[in-house]
Amino acid sequence: MKHHFGDLLDRDGGYWTVVPNRERYAYEIDNVPSGSKEIRVATIGKDNKNWEKIFTFPNLEELTLHEPSKVQLEAISKLASLKRLRITHARLETIEFIAPVVSVEELVLEYVSGFSDLAPLRLLKNLRSLHLENLRRVKDFGGLSGIESLRYLCIDGTLDWKQPIADFIFLKGLPNLEVLFFGQVINNSPFPALLPLLGLKKLKKIRVPRNMFATNEYALLETGIPNVEGAFWEPCSRYAYSQLPLPKDDIRAHLPDEIIRANHQAVTITYKGERLINDPEKEIFEFLGKGAGSIKCLSPKAQAKCNEFIDKYESMKNEARKYL
Repeated sequence: MKHHFGDLLDRDGGYWTVVPNRERYAYEIDNVPSGSKEIRVATIGKDNKNWEKIFTFPNLEELTLHEPSKVQLEAISKLASLKRLRITHARLETIEFIAPVVSVEELVLEYVSGFSDLAPLRLLKNLRSLHLENLRRVKDFGGLSGIESLRYLCIDGTLDWKQPIADFIFLKGLPNLEVLFFGQVINNSPFPALLPLLGLKKLKKIRVPRNMFATNEYALLETGIPNVEGAFWEPCSRYAYSQLPLPKDDIRAHLPDEIIRANHQAVTITYKGERLINDPEKEIFEFLGKGAGSIKCLSPKAQAKCNEFIDKYESMKNEARKYL
C-alpha cells in the first residue's frame, strides 16, 4: 500500500537535501540493474523481493525504508557511507541498528513504534538534521543529549495523536542547534518547562504552534529569545472556521488576482480560482496558549476580553523576566 505524505521538512538554510516524501516511489529499485553507478537514491520495503541489490550500488547516498521488514532494517548497518536515511511505518524494539551508519547527516523517523530509547543516535557524529514524527513509545528525549553536530530538530505528532515529551532538559546537550520545531506535542512538565531552550546560543529559528503549551511558556520564549525567528505570537489571533464565496457585487470580485494578493489579505484565492472571505458567524478570537479559550468576534464582549487577555499576557512576560 502506498502512503502519500506531505513534505514537512523546512528546507530553508540547506538543512535538508533528502527527496520530498511524495517523490519516494520514484526511486523504487525493482527495475534497476545491480551495480548501477548512477543510483544515489533508493526506496525499499518489505514488498521488494530484490532489495539486497542496494548493497551493489557504489554511490548510494540516500535510502528510504518504507514499511520495511526486520531483516531490511538490520541490514542497513552495512551501509556505513549512507548520508541520508528515512524510515517510515515500522515497528522495532530498538534503533541500535542505525548506530553503525556513521556517515548519516539527515535522519527522518516517521510513524516508527515499539522502541523507547533514542540514545543510539548519539553515535551518529555527523548527524546534522533530525525529524521525529509519531514515535509511539518515546516520551523521554534525553537520548538526544550530546549530539553536538545537530543543527536542526523537529519533534512532531499528528492531529489525532500528540507526541508526549517528558521534559526539555535534553536541549542543554544540543549546543549547536539552530532550528527547533515542535508540532503536535504534549508537554508533561510544569512551568518553566521551556527554560532550557533559552540556553541555545546558536538558535536562529523556532516553530511552536500557538496552542501546544501553557500561555506563560510563550511569554517565557518571547521574552527570553526575542531575536530568534518565530519567537513572537499575537495574544489574540483572529480565526475563521469556515469561509463564504465573495459576493459578485463586491468590487474585490472583479479585481486582478495580483491586486487581491497584494492589497486585500481578507480575500483568499483558492487553487481553483475561487475567491473566499471569512464567514463572520464563524470567526473567533483565539487566545494564546493551551486551553486559553476563545470568543466569537461578533460578541459584544470580544474587545474587552481581548484587552483583558493582552494585559494578562504582558504580566506573564514581566514574570518571565526573572528567569533570564
